[in-house]
Amino acid sequence: MKIACLGWGSLIWDPRDLLIRRKWFSDGPLLPVEFCRKSEDGRITLVLVPERPRVRTFWAIFSTEVLDDAIGSLRAREGIPERNVSEHIGRWVCEGEDNVRVDPEIRDWADRMRLDAVLWTALPPRFDSRDGETPNAQQILDYLRDLGYEKKRRAEQYVRRTPIQIDTEYRRLIEIQLGWLPLET
Repeated sequence: MKIACLGWGSLIWDPRDLLIRRKWFSDGPLLPVEFCRKSEDGRITLVLVPERPRVRTFWAIFSTEVLDDAIGSLRAREGIPERNVSEHIGRWVCEGEDNVRVDPEIRDWADRMRLDAVLWTALPPRFDSRDGETPNAQQILDYLRDLGYEKKRRAEQYVRRTPIQIDTEYRRLIEIQLGWLPLET
């Protein structure tokens, strides 16, 4: 089974023990990604937000051909509790699964790439400790400006290390107003 992992944030520069072949490709599906999830450590991380403009994502091939092992690897890397796997690990499987709720872009892209399965992190937006709450750009900017030193350092590192092709509206505003420019050239 040929299984792909989609990525757009820290998975790319910090895969840790994620069971992927260590090469990320830059021609993944176009998905609606934005900086809309406040993490426990203070960072604002990238998540899928249906109403946002789409950007080209990244992908890698899992080094395992066992779907449950790939799911477990992504779950562990993302710190998702086992009880939340079905809602926080997105997946498309070529055969035998209900793929109706999967973004058609993922289905079409997976078919073109001749993949058997695709996995991705499907954490919802979160702000003020409420899953599903999508913050606006001003809320994000105000929040990032007001962070203490250590949390601000981590938040800045995350934004700056995000690959340039993940060119979102909020990122452009963060770059302009906070000066957090990409680290890669």
